[in-house]
Amino acid sequence: MCGSSLPPLAQEALDTLASSVSDDDSFTEQQAYAILVEELDLNQPAAADIIERLHMHGHLYEVEDGFRLTDS
Repeated sequence: MCGSSLPPLAQEALDTLASSVSDDDSFTEQQAYAILVEELDLNQPAAADIIERLHMHGHLYEVEDGFRLTDS
């Protein structure tokens, strides 16, 4: 992934998303929220903050129907 270091929870969220979605599949914000809430026991605002951080740091990129993970 990108060279920027992430806080431990954001890295855990990235790893969780990577193991939960196919490399070729896009996912919506709502799907990402659901994964993070379920797998990491986060609330919706915390999940939203982490998704935004991952996007801003280049670990997620936007596509027409949602997001994709940046290739590792």
